[in-house]
Parts: sequence; C-alpha cells; structure tokens
Amino acid sequence: KTTAAMDITDIFCFIDDFCQVFEPLLKNNLLKDGKARRNRKGRMSLSEIMTILILFHQSQMKTFKDFYLRVVKASYQSYFPKLLSYNRFVEWMPRTVVPFIGLFLFTRGECTGISFIDSMPIKVCHPIRAQRNRVFKGLAQSGKSSMGWFFGFKLHTVINHKGEIIDVRFSSGNVHDTKMLLPLSKRLFGYLFGDKGYISTQKRTILEEKHQVRLITNVRSNMTPIFKTPFEKSMLSKRFLIETVFGKLKSWTNISHSRHRSPRNFLVNLFSALVSYNKWSKKPKIPTVESIAA
Repeated sequence: KTTAAMDITDIFCFIDDFCQVFEPLLKNNLLKDGKARRNRKGRMSLSEIMTILILFHQSQMKTFKDFYLRVVKASYQSYFPKLLSYNRFVEWMPRTVVPFIGLFLFTRGECTGISFIDSMPIKVCHPIRAQRNRVFKGLAQSGKSSMGWFFGFKLHTVINHKGEIIDVRFSSGNVHDTKMLLPLSKRLFGYLFGDKGYISTQKRTILEEKHQVRLITNVRSNMTPIFKTPFEKSMLSKRFLIETVFGKLKSWTNISHSRHRSPRNFLVNLFSALVSYNKWSKKPKIPTVESIAA
C-alpha cells in the first residue's frame, strides 16, 4: 500500500473505533419529543464522512468543494465506494458536529504542569462587510487582535509544553480574554503563562487559591513589578509556543476561512481542524522542559 493509502486506512480505523462506541451513547442520551422518527442508515457511514473531513484539513487545499470533486471523487473512490454527490455530502456534514466535539475531547492532551494560554481570531468576513453578513447575524462580533480589527469569533486555547491542546473555548470576537481564564483552568495545575491581556488580580487570586494554578504574565509599564523566579522568567519567554501552534493550525489546516454558509458547518470545520491537529505527530514543543514536567 502507498503512504497515502495507509494514512486513509489508519484515520478511518481510528475514527470508526471511536464511532462504534460514541454513536450508541449519543443515541441513548438524545432528548425525545414523543414523535416517531425514522432511523434509516445513510448511504455513507458517519465514520466515512468524518474521515473525508479530516483528510480535507490534511490536504492543505483551500476549498472543500475542490478537494471533494478533484481529490476524493477522482482518487479515493476505491476507499469510499458509496460516495455521495457534493451537494448531498454538504447536507450531511452538520450531523458530525457533536461527534467531532466528542472526538476532540477524546484526542486532546493532558496538563503537564506547564501550560500556555492565548486566543486566536476566527474571521468570518472582512470588517467592511460585517453589516451585510447574514450567516452569522447576531453571533459574530467585531474584535481587535494584535493584527488589528476583525469580524468573527475567538478561539481561546490552552496548550501544554508539548504543543498539545488541553482545552478550548469559543466566543464572539468582542469577549475579553480574561473571561475565559477560569473556564479554561479547570483541568490545569502548576504554571499557566499568558500575555498582558490576561492580567487580572482577582482571577489570579482565584486560580491560586481554588485551582492551585499560578498565573504568570508580564506587567504593564504603569504597574508594580511582580517577582518571578528564573524558571518562571524562562518559561514566560517561551510563550511564543502557543503562537507557533496557532500558526500551524492556520497553515496545516483550513480552520479559518470566510466561505461558510451555515453556523453548524462552521463548527464542523472548526472541530475537524482541531482533531486533525491533535492527530498530527510532529507538533511544536519545548523539549528542554521534558524532565521538569515529568
């Protein structure tokens, strides 16, 4: 088998093993409205649909339509003998939202005691066209990042020193980063390093007293300096790691683009990109602290 064939087989087997457990659990826990509904199986299985979406992010192509018609239809027909038409496949994509969220939670990394926090803008259109955007009307908001103003959402992320994503939160673009500090710290211990956008005396105290997490940031020019140990200074200088992870998400996957036609497919694209990153073996990391974290 070729390398590409092995990759497709490996990805499908991994996702199919997950779906074999997840689908019965999801079905048993769905809320019921008392109405009788058909439970007919689709032409393609959930595992096949999710596999194609993961392969799209690994292909580094810019549009899913081109990938589906030019790559999947042309080269992967033998692996997916019951391929749907492009329009029908897009109609089925929203059904993978919940499974992809579950798969992300299954594949995310664990806290090592050294964590980095930051947010990444997810643009949905140019700010000039914000008032005309109907897909995300009432959902997306204008926000400002280090690169300027944008219209869309924020992906708040915590990673460990191995470059693995520990947890994420999703918000509109106008939400301040400090509001996500406590929700993102539930699975953390040890040190948490962030930029000046996470300065909050109240939340710093809560993190130390209730979560045993020490938040380390630089201070603004008009603030009293906070004592840091040489180790804390060294790790704070390596906060660029999470910026590198964001860069890999943008270059390895198609996590951010402005061609979404529904909020549900936007979430499918977001979490399938995160799962694709989680399964990537060559993540950026800080190898010098392996022994310290252990």
